Amino acid sequence: MSDTDTRALKEFFLHDEFARQNGIEIVEIAEGYARTQVRIEPRHLNAGGSVQGGVLFTLADLAFAAATNSHGTLTVTSTANITFVRGANSGIISAQAQELVNSRHLPFCEVRVIDDAGNLLAIFTASGYRKEDIPFLPTLPTPVPTPPK
Repeated sequence: MSDTDTRALKEFFLHDEFARQNGIEIVEIAEGYARTQVRIEPRHLNAGGSVQGGVLFTLADLAFAAATNSHGTLTVTSTANITFVRGANSGIISAQAQELVNSRHLPFCEVRVIDDAGNLLAIFTASGYRKEDIPFLPTLPTPVPTPPK
C-alpha cells in the first residue's frame, strides 16, 4: 500500500462523523491492518465511571473498516461481535485490526482493543461485505472541522 493510498484512505474516513466527533482517529493503515486510538475524556465515561462500551465498539469498528477497505473496494460491516474483558477510565485506548480472511466478498477481521499499558480491554470480530461495483473513491471533499467544545 503506497503512502498516497494510505493518505487517501485516512482522508476518506475523516467523513466518519460519529467517530471523528468522538475523538477517534486512525493512526496507522497497511494492507489488511489498521490501528485507531482515542484519548479518554469525561464524555467517554458511563455512569459508573468506566469507558462506555459504545466507545470501544466504535473504536474497533473504525479499525475494522480501515483494515478491510485497505484493498481499494468499499467494504461494509455485515456482522460484528465484541467481548469486553477489562474496564478502563483514562489514558489512550487503541484498537489494532488484523484481517484474518481476505476473500473476494466476505473478509473477516479480529480487532484487539488495548489501553496504553498494553492491557487487553476487548476483542472484536467482524465480517464484512465487499461491494465490487463501488470502488474506493478518495475524491470526496474535505469535511469542515468541528469547533472545539
